[in-house]
Amino acid sequence: MRFPNQRLSQLFDMLQNETLPQDELALRLAVSTRTVRADIAALNALLLDHGVQFVLNRGAGYQIRVIDAGRYAALQAEQPRQLRTPRTSAERVHYLLVRFLTSAFSLKLETLAEEWFVSRATLQSDMAEVREWLTRYNLTIETRPRYGMKLFGSEMSIRACLTDLLWQLWQEDASNPLLEEALDTGVQARLAAPLQHCFSQSRVRLTDEGEQFICLYCAVAVRRISEGYPLSDFSADDVDESVREAARAVARVLQQQAGKPLSAAEEHWLRVHIAARQILESAPSAINADDGEALVNYILRYINSNYNYNLLTDKQLHADLLTHIKTMITRVRYQINIPNPLLSNIKQHYPLAWDMTLAAVSNWGKYTPYTISENEIGFLVLHIGVGLERHYNIGYERHPRVLLVCDTGNSTVRMIQAMLLRKYPQLEVTRIIALRDYEQLSEVDEDFVITTARLDEKNKPTVLMSPFPTEYQLEQIGKLVLVDRTRPRMLEKFFDASHFMIVDQPISREALFEKLSHQLEAEGYVGPDFLDSVTEREEIVSTMLGDGIALPHSLGLLAHKTVVYTVLAPEGIPWGEETAHVVFLLAISKSEYEEAMGIYELFVTLLRERAVPRLQASKDFASFKAVAIECLSRL
Repeated sequence: MRFPNQRLSQLFDMLQNETLPQDELALRLAVSTRTVRADIAALNALLLDHGVQFVLNRGAGYQIRVIDAGRYAALQAEQPRQLRTPRTSAERVHYLLVRFLTSAFSLKLETLAEEWFVSRATLQSDMAEVREWLTRYNLTIETRPRYGMKLFGSEMSIRACLTDLLWQLWQEDASNPLLEEALDTGVQARLAAPLQHCFSQSRVRLTDEGEQFICLYCAVAVRRISEGYPLSDFSADDVDESVREAARAVARVLQQQAGKPLSAAEEHWLRVHIAARQILESAPSAINADDGEALVNYILRYINSNYNYNLLTDKQLHADLLTHIKTMITRVRYQINIPNPLLSNIKQHYPLAWDMTLAAVSNWGKYTPYTISENEIGFLVLHIGVGLERHYNIGYERHPRVLLVCDTGNSTVRMIQAMLLRKYPQLEVTRIIALRDYEQLSEVDEDFVITTARLDEKNKPTVLMSPFPTEYQLEQIGKLVLVDRTRPRMLEKFFDASHFMIVDQPISREALFEKLSHQLEAEGYVGPDFLDSVTEREEIVSTMLGDGIALPHSLGLLAHKTVVYTVLAPEGIPWGEETAHVVFLLAISKSEYEEAMGIYELFVTLLRERAVPRLQASKDFASFKAVAIECLSRL
């Protein structure tokens, strides 16, 4: 039996296991109670011949009623599955991509529209995003009258596009039905153990994600090879012997799974994928410098000369960057894209390290044919950010992390945790453990310990708290949570009413830069080269921090004196593909750079506090400042 849509399949699974009221069903399925009743009626109509119905039990909810146990048992044995019908625009785009990337024949939108119960016009609208996605891989779709639409491009590009898409879907939901549709049934499970053995025998170390990605690529390769689409004319000899050995072993596994001989190009492309995701030892003496050494030195020298942060003597940072960049160069050389799931967080929490690294890599790009993506830059930023924290005590600002030691019942633990978060919402309770588990710890990783029982203090402060804490106990916790912040002082020193503006007329980003830069130049804050540098920085990558906040600034520290120009735009300013409502133009001088870096933490705070709507509503500088101070006071 096949369900006409995914929701009916979900409804069937839910009600087989428990009795649920229609309000709860509506909540879980994100529909109205009226839709739930209609779905129940449709489901009962489908199940009429299978010996089972769902009936409403007043006061309890819908529950299963088995009329014929034999027919119901037969239905369960069949493992009823849903008809895979995409329901949203994003799902349709993914389904269309998989169909084009795996089909040997032309596709007609009319046929797909009938299959998915949508209009042809709807699919035609979705095709714009499909074409945009394919363009990134130099793939095109050609339309021929009466025949339909067909995908054209190199086999290497087709595999790269399909693997990246499936990797994204797998990260979001490993049970996504598209994974099964795009790959041979069970091929990933059959490949996992043999591939792990290949890497182990060849002494090639990969991260769990790297190993999973290669397994996914191999599953794609098995399907393409078995269907008669091999790779041709590709060579990669500049890899270590261990990688060559691993690629040979993996190629033998793929040949067995595909049932066809593999070309030399297949093995060479496997070498590239393995080398791009290999974990190398970080000992500098074990690394062949090549281009990686030059790029590491260039980045660190650029940061030293343009931002006054000297990381050139940090041997650990140099080794870590060199280890990462060696495999990164392999990826950028062969245009292998590794998604960076932390990219948006890195931009928000390491804004200074992001700007430094981005500026250095962008300048490096003028002297090399390589194009380094934002994802790759994000990985580099993590290393630079750690180096800045180690030497200058700046970088990622995290909330206080606490270990909760509690030997009481689960309900008491939840009550204590809820009370702590209500009193100190910035607290992050990373672990809740029992007293005996605490005693076995050699040291505590968190910032401090809160306990309901007396215990020996280890390497971090400890606060004893009863399930119903006294004011004194809460004050002791507060002393550890609430640390002295310097950001209110930053607000006083670098923000003022003369550099505050509310824009109530349409204005472009470029015109805004010109207007603000000319004022700052006339006042002696910046020189004539400031505007060009701000424009150049914006062209590299958008300075949008997120949630409508933009931080335009120059490449390097070009200001004579530090100041922040604040612009509120209630109607919004077009900012690339986004819209900015709060703009902070930063002009930072070398003489005040170390103190001014705290400004970045202030912006991250405004973002975390979701302060944009309140900032937009400010009528003048005084009200803007009041909102900013209110946000800071909660930390």
